[in-house]
Amino acid sequence: MNARQRRIEDPALLRGNIPFVADLHFAGMLEAVVVRSIYAHAMLDVVNVQPALESPGVKTVVTAMDLPSACGPIPMRLSPSSELEAALQYPLARDRVRFVGEPIAVIVAGSRYEAEDARPGVEVRYRPLTATTNVRQAMKNPVLFDTLDSNQVYQHRQYHRLVESKEPDPTLRQLHLSFSIQRHTAMPLETRGLVAVPEDGRITVYGATKVLHFNRRVLAGFLGLDVTAVRLVEVAVGGGFGVRGEFYPEDYLIPWLALRLQRPVRWIEDRLEHLQAANHSRQQEHEVDVSYDDTGRIYHLHDEIIVDTGAYIRTHGVTVPELTQGMLPGPYRWQEVDTQLRVVLTNKTPTGTYRGPGRFEGTFVRERVMDAIASTLHLDPLTVRQKNLLTVDTLPFSHGMQALGEEIVWDSGDYPLALAQAAHLMAKEEFPRRRAAASARGRRRGLGFAMFVEKSGLGPWEDCRVAVDADGRFTCWTGLSTLGQGTMTALTRILAETWGVSASQIRIVHGDTDQVPESHGTFASRATVMGGSAAFYSARTLKSRLQALAAPLLEAHPEDVILTDRGAEVTGVPTVAVSYKDLVEESVRQALPLDVTERFSASAMTYPYGVHGCELEVCPNTGMIQIVRYGVVYDVGRAVDRDLVKDQIVGGVAQGIGGALLEELAYDEQGQLVTGTLMDYLLPGFCDVPEIAVMITEVAPATSNPLGIKGAGEGGAVGVAPAIANALADALNAPPEAFTTLPLRPQDILRWSRMDQLPGKGAKR
Repeated sequence: MNARQRRIEDPALLRGNIPFVADLHFAGMLEAVVVRSIYAHAMLDVVNVQPALESPGVKTVVTAMDLPSACGPIPMRLSPSSELEAALQYPLARDRVRFVGEPIAVIVAGSRYEAEDARPGVEVRYRPLTATTNVRQAMKNPVLFDTLDSNQVYQHRQYHRLVESKEPDPTLRQLHLSFSIQRHTAMPLETRGLVAVPEDGRITVYGATKVLHFNRRVLAGFLGLDVTAVRLVEVAVGGGFGVRGEFYPEDYLIPWLALRLQRPVRWIEDRLEHLQAANHSRQQEHEVDVSYDDTGRIYHLHDEIIVDTGAYIRTHGVTVPELTQGMLPGPYRWQEVDTQLRVVLTNKTPTGTYRGPGRFEGTFVRERVMDAIASTLHLDPLTVRQKNLLTVDTLPFSHGMQALGEEIVWDSGDYPLALAQAAHLMAKEEFPRRRAAASARGRRRGLGFAMFVEKSGLGPWEDCRVAVDADGRFTCWTGLSTLGQGTMTALTRILAETWGVSASQIRIVHGDTDQVPESHGTFASRATVMGGSAAFYSARTLKSRLQALAAPLLEAHPEDVILTDRGAEVTGVPTVAVSYKDLVEESVRQALPLDVTERFSASAMTYPYGVHGCELEVCPNTGMIQIVRYGVVYDVGRAVDRDLVKDQIVGGVAQGIGGALLEELAYDEQGQLVTGTLMDYLLPGFCDVPEIAVMITEVAPATSNPLGIKGAGEGGAVGVAPAIANALADALNAPPEAFTTLPLRPQDILRWSRMDQLPGKGAKR
């Protein structure tokens, strides 16, 4: 599946023929504005909405007191735990606010202008409490929830030893490093939003993405309706990356208000709201101890992980920290892995997933450790990696770790080959010449690598329905969403190649809970693995039925019958064909329906893998860097469409550069977000992202699905930070403790640049 194919999603988007949420208008539609807390931690003594109700155009203003008494907190979707339930978030704050941006009230008016003008009329009397923004202080400070004994809301140890216990080897070297990964989040071009339309006892919500069917069940429960009375419809989406599509407070409040007012209600998030209230991600601290011998062989990995989860537990539960913990060992053979996880509440925005959740953080830690080991031994970092990599004959392999409810088992791969390919892609053998040339210009040049193993294809199942009509038009119904990654193009390609018809003959129906009864949705790099496999099964069954119907009419064996755009033919005899009209009529006579639904189930995830390489130059006088060469080797098992895979990798690298060098959601001591605009929250621009060389390999097809495919949506992001940090350490001859804090700022780079100039400093390799 390697020939170039145009994305089927693009024409409608480029011509403006498909609406985004903000484009939707309905007769009598009202607009909503959410009033949010200006304090990070405070009691709500009084919330007076009367002045706002008297503002022009205002239809209603609601607070927690107006919500039904049965309205509970928003439940977890992934990685739930009973001990987390005390920290779930209610749609509106009831008696206490715990982060800046927490919803307190909703104003509904005839227009957005009128609703915004009424906002000052919601008078809130706060009684400020001490805000906790430091995760280590939070472990000692008074609790955020009266029903909890500690702000340490969750802890979990995962320990595994591959060899029999014996006395510690005193000859092993020991290395301790502290790591810090900053809080940042996805910045899709389009912010969140939805329109809720009541009609005939039902409610239709436009703007849902990612996990429509889960959200429908939650919303129906909150509204006291049967799920059949709730319809969620996806429209065009301006980016997802994990932050969109989960069940947020507004996903209940807006439909409830629409039902209450019996008018369509629309809410569109502004950028400040997105920065303050949509899921944050990433923020972790790691205390790492490793042991290794003089040859670079690694033995023990111990990591104490502290996660700042913010003020509440949202729908992801502890998915992100568990993925950090479970996938931390990476593609290496450790004799012992011991991880202690602590999830701590603070007065910050709650966290969730962001592209490569948990792996962005864990990969940074592990891959920086591998270079640090090489530095202490004056060895080439690739030599240390090659010495410790799991080999083809050791796979499948388990470190004994778990995440997302299953054991992490690396299924297939050739990790040493990928590392060798990356060295070649980055022209490593010629690097000394390039370094010398940079030095002659007064620049420091470094080369760094980072390996990763990703997860994809989370089960447990996905359905797909396909059918063909008398005109030869094939239709596919899927519960997957399209968030810009080209999922519909990938599905079309799988179907077209299975049937043997043109892509133009195929129509994909998605993103509508009335059209597709159930689905697990699009997340965790599962769409093509799970949905594509279900589509393949359904297409294969439908093809078999068409062949069985056509064979007697063509006087041929069913296996000799092929499908084309005009009907069924016999292989090698294109002059004789049976039309789809005749086949549909024959299916009615034989009671063999040409409408098929198949389910693909998977009990385990599959694991793509790869290597990032970064070559950069450092200005020793300013600490500024320039990435001059960047490459990614990525094995995806089997590529349905290589161009789609490459696009995913390049986009992931761009976001990874933001996380490595620029982006941070920073708070002051009072819990105020100080990077609440795109002037302060820095995103990578055109000049920050270099040309990226991509090598897509298909060495290790997945064994758990019929197509052999592995996901490709997240690995482009997860290896960027360590590759850049390792290149910086190489350029500046920095010691192991350098570049262990993200983002990598010019002042930090300048500090280590100056250290390298001091006698006896640095670790020569």
